Amino acid sequence: MSQAVTNTQVAEEDLLRADLYDFLAALLANPPSKNLLQHASALSGDDSDLGKAISTLARVAKATNATAVESEFNALFIGLGRGELMPFASYYLTGFLNEKPLASLRADMAALRITRAPNVYEPEDNIASLLEMMAGMIRGRFGAPVPLQKQKDFFFTHIAAWAEHFFSDLEAAQNSVFYAPVGTVGKAFLEIETQAFRMGAD
Repeated sequence: MSQAVTNTQVAEEDLLRADLYDFLAALLANPPSKNLLQHASALSGDDSDLGKAISTLARVAKATNATAVESEFNALFIGLGRGELMPFASYYLTGFLNEKPLASLRADMAALRITRAPNVYEPEDNIASLLEMMAGMIRGRFGAPVPLQKQKDFFFTHIAAWAEHFFSDLEAAQNSVFYAPVGTVGKAFLEIETQAFRMGAD
């Protein structure tokens, strides 16, 4: 997604949310680089469900390499014709690509002044792009940081209805090794976001 950086202050807890959205987006957009795997291997978590998932991801990242994870990424998301998983809102919600959820997303992107980057060719409703959009709204990449109510509306409209299901599928996928704990992290994080939005943005 294209970015317009702003200097508006963002609360520390919101920056941490944006960091995790960005991290998951990076892992799911492309095969992770050696540097990104090193970053993942250096993470540590607490005793919460999310913290335990992050610790597991770090252990798996230490035990693998970029070549192995690239092969795994290709099997999961690309494959011969298609990968094991189809990480698109339209597919999860309707069974087909490029359906009404994508049209709805494009309308909301236009309202938020979010445009697709010129080097991105997949439909905008893929999980990596949606997570990146959430991070961008929090950080103010598309203008001023987006108010919490609008973040909530976007989250429940375009992410909450299907993304936890996707992350559960990612945990259990036949080809998931490194990406199994990525799925666990994603699912735990979205559960936290769902609860926080329900309590904090009315």
